[in-house]
Amino acid sequence: MSKTDLERETVTGSDLRQMTEARVRLGRFGAGLPTRAAQSFLLDHARARQAVWSEVDWDVLRGSLADLGLGIVEIESEARDRSTYLRRPDLGRKLSPGSAERLAGVRPDCDVVIVVADGLSARAIDSNAASLVRAVVERLSSRQLVVAPLMFAAQARVALADPVAEILRARVSIMLIGERPGLSAADSLGVYVTCSPKTGTPDSRRNCISNIRSGGLGIDAATEAVMALVGNMLRTGISGVGLREALAGLPND
Repeated sequence: MSKTDLERETVTGSDLRQMTEARVRLGRFGAGLPTRAAQSFLLDHARARQAVWSEVDWDVLRGSLADLGLGIVEIESEARDRSTYLRRPDLGRKLSPGSAERLAGVRPDCDVVIVVADGLSARAIDSNAASLVRAVVERLSSRQLVVAPLMFAAQARVALADPVAEILRARVSIMLIGERPGLSAADSLGVYVTCSPKTGTPDSRRNCISNIRSGGLGIDAATEAVMALVGNMLRTGISGVGLREALAGLPND
């Protein structure tokens, strides 16, 4: 390899590392990785495992959002503990009988219900949820939309928002949930927005905004994206794949 080729390869590798948090051009030491790269991998793997098994600090989140004046309802899925939740995703999608009873006492007929769920990363909720909820609620209120009490959902999967919204007769549900941790980020928050949600709603009828975190999609940009989806859903009555087709001017079956 010529000196020019070596310099070009070095510059390209440096540029790649600046453009992505993925593991690229780690180098090698004999037949294995350099010590620093190997230790970095083990550390990130440990952080991902910790994020999955940790619990959200609901008390801190409650205190951060109490002044919004919406009230907070604590609900949970049929997964009784973290181990069950990880082994039985189906139970994480089902609302527990006790939660359904609590929701029956909430005044129905709202425009939007916001569900904050632990999902697979408590760290994502602890780091990002309060700021995003506050920004979204302020924007919803400025549009004179009726927002239900905030829902704090434990051991929850994305689809848990469906029965919640169905009981409250909400037009749109916004689910904030900790995303599955990767080896480059363990604090990524996802948002799933669904129009006319009800039990059994397929994933194709949801719209997702992901990688909300420091170093990823910022709170301001995520808020704009959420509000654009909510506005289009309320205007068209459609979400998911159908919404993209409708906005593109394509026929909607």
